[in-house]
Amino acid sequence: MKLALVGLGKMGANMARRLVNGGHDVVGYNRSRGVTDELAAELHSFSPAYTLEEVVDQLAPPRIIWTMVPSGEATENTLLKLGGVASPGDILVDGGNSNYKDTIRRAGMLEERRIHFVDAGVSGGIWGLKEGYSLMIGGDKEIIDYLTPIFASLAPAADRGWGRVGPHGSGHYVKMVHNGIEYGMMEALAEGFELMRARQDFTLDLANIAEIWRYGSVVRSWLLDLTAAALAENPELRGIQGWVADSGEGRWTAMDAIEQGVPAPVITLSLFKRFESRQEESYSAKLLAAMRNQFGGHEIRKED
Repeated sequence: MKLALVGLGKMGANMARRLVNGGHDVVGYNRSRGVTDELAAELHSFSPAYTLEEVVDQLAPPRIIWTMVPSGEATENTLLKLGGVASPGDILVDGGNSNYKDTIRRAGMLEERRIHFVDAGVSGGIWGLKEGYSLMIGGDKEIIDYLTPIFASLAPAADRGWGRVGPHGSGHYVKMVHNGIEYGMMEALAEGFELMRARQDFTLDLANIAEIWRYGSVVRSWLLDLTAAALAENPELRGIQGWVADSGEGRWTAMDAIEQGVPAPVITLSLFKRFESRQEESYSAKLLAAMRNQFGGHEIRKED
């Protein structure tokens, strides 16, 4: 098939490579020109575009345009512009980590212009080029069926790792929950390895333990594989700050759990642990120390 990719960051560029390797023709557009030129020089069946109008001009109806831009304002503006230059019957796919509520609204807006819309939750990170991407897809079944060759090329295999999960918004909703679960799994692994590191009398080799767990263990996973790789490279994690960002999906998952009255303590706590990692000093910890001093005369450690 022929399609356009709008947004050629780490994920978008590798998706372009995988699509071309899968036999598709790709029109590529990125806000900064450099990466577009690099891919044009690297890939056959890749055509550069330098405006969204050029993207549309290089495709024959029904056009397929897949966006991979940051969620929020960037996605909103891109889809508004594309909605203005696309034609009825064209298909827009949002592969970013958009909030599912925004996705439902955008689908309605585009449908008023008779433009089809698909939301695709994409997981795989920098390994997607080699391993394939997990795709959680929301939208009309007829349109998703039409796009099957694209999804089959991006996925780990034509018959696994991807699928329609429901109507508009459901793809991004499932990806949101996926990322919330990811937070919890990462936190559990991190806490477990910290606990073993504290058991100094055993002088445990954490990199070796991670390797042992990778095979046959019930906690074996891709996240454990990545943990093992990190520990093999840098067992003491020298030069790495304990500062952990969050990209938004964990917050949305926690808020959805609150809205629905569904208990999700592990996901929520793992999100709060990321907040805690970014505190240079904890006012609440200081206050706890002050309270202990007040009621029991316990020692307070003075700041330098």
